[in-house]
Amino acid sequence: MANTAPERKMAAQNRRARFDYFIEDTVEAGIMLLGTEVKSLRSGRASIVESYAGEQNGELFLVNCYIPEYGQAGQFFQHETKRPRKLLVRKRELVRMLNAIQREGMTLVPMSIYFNDRGKAKVEIGIAKGKKKGDKRETEKARDWQRDKARLMRARG
Repeated sequence: MANTAPERKMAAQNRRARFDYFIEDTVEAGIMLLGTEVKSLRSGRASIVESYAGEQNGELFLVNCYIPEYGQAGQFFQHETKRPRKLLVRKRELVRMLNAIQREGMTLVPMSIYFNDRGKAKVEIGIAKGKKKGDKRETEKARDWQRDKARLMRARG
């Protein structure tokens, strides 16, 4: 049986997003990058932990995403490490995400940056609602129980 799942090469991942937010939906978006940013992303040293997506002039931008400078590029060809980067989404998706932000108090959280099977850089954006402290404790308790349950099943097994 052939594997139909698309091949992804992870460049950066926000593992804390599922702990801090309830993820309602995810959207794949393209990202406009400079050449040195793409090369630096391929090395896998980027960070999207503190970043978020927001609207500016009717367009969607990834704000506060850290992509380090590319070492092999010269001094004059470097990029800014934390500049806002434009996200490319369909108009219908953009309107849906902006409505969710304005009406329902949601946040756009980048989940991961990866390269698809064609070599294009993509960002997975989660439409999320923030968790309160009690919700985080509940999530942690459920995760611990799943781990203990798996351990017990292995011991009996």
